[in-house]
Amino acid sequence: MDDTPTRRRFLAASAGALTTAFAGCSAAPGADSTANGEGSQPTATATADGSGTADGSVDPGTGIALTEDVYSEVYRETIDSVVLVEVPGGQGTGFVFDDSHVVTNAHVVGRAEEASVRFNAGEWRTGPVAGVDPHSDLAAVEVDGVPDPATPLSLADEPPTVGQVVAAIGNPYALNGSVTTGVVSGDDRLIPSPSNYRIPDAVQTDAAVNPGNSGGPLMSLDGDVVAVINSGGGDNIAFGISAALTRRVVPELIENGDYDHASPGARFTDVTPSIAEANGLDEPRGVLVLDVRQNGPADGVLRPSDQRRFVDGNPFPAGGDVLLAADDRTLSTVEDFWSYLGLETRPGDSVELRLLRDGTAQTVSLELGTRTL
Repeated sequence: MDDTPTRRRFLAASAGALTTAFAGCSAAPGADSTANGEGSQPTATATADGSGTADGSVDPGTGIALTEDVYSEVYRETIDSVVLVEVPGGQGTGFVFDDSHVVTNAHVVGRAEEASVRFNAGEWRTGPVAGVDPHSDLAAVEVDGVPDPATPLSLADEPPTVGQVVAAIGNPYALNGSVTTGVVSGDDRLIPSPSNYRIPDAVQTDAAVNPGNSGGPLMSLDGDVVAVINSGGGDNIAFGISAALTRRVVPELIENGDYDHASPGARFTDVTPSIAEANGLDEPRGVLVLDVRQNGPADGVLRPSDQRRFVDGNPFPAGGDVLLAADDRTLSTVEDFWSYLGLETRPGDSVELRLLRDGTAQTVSLELGTRTL
């Protein structure tokens, strides 16, 4: 691995042939967790000297004109705050969160108790891992003596717009200070985490992401972090932990070393037309309770599916409650439910669930528990 700091030219976004996986430590590009999503076509690429071009004239997410040097400006304003994170056995990317902490992925630091961090100008710092949350794939590393140019990056206040132009900055394959560009391909995704739960409210992009990018920022053109990159691969599909979830989790990792996520103790699936027919519903709506963990929060509160009914010769789950709303949040998809729980609730909170049970509308109160490993 070349330890000499460099400022690489912008890399053109390109279609990868890799299997979608945690982008993780560059010493282990064949990570074994996968995530699926819907792709989109790349819309913009650029080089560090501003010679690139973009389709269209204005970024729909920020309203910023897509001039030839806008990508270079984002790079120049961000790169001093983006770091290489190295632990025994591998490396990834991170960025400055506050005056003494760097954010990266949980799967980058793994079980390490400390990590080495290299800043853009070549300075190395070694500090303890302040906290790790495998459920959100986020981690914080304490760093003393952050160089003056490495100012904290701000997290976006609002969710990104699909079609918004973004730049992924990091260290893929130890290529220091690399950047790829693309658009936000989707939002509110559920993606795999190192704990085998799924991370809610994730951001999907078609910017090229490779091993070593994990933990780096996905930047908007106005200089805000819209997501913390955690996985990527083929077909121009990559994912990141949203700014909203990062804002909730990281301060507690710094303060307490961990973060407790609310859990209903149940699994769900979208009500498709076939599932609606199997359950005697007039139309597909809401999410169906598939199963309930024994002695978990939902045990005795929610009714799981206990039957299989055939529709056009194929079996579908039936007999369970169909959730229509959580508090005042209408539930159209499983993603809606998990994003609400992840961003708005904590363990011990009670959620009012409006549901259909045997075709009859009811409201039940569910006290949420805590996700476990």
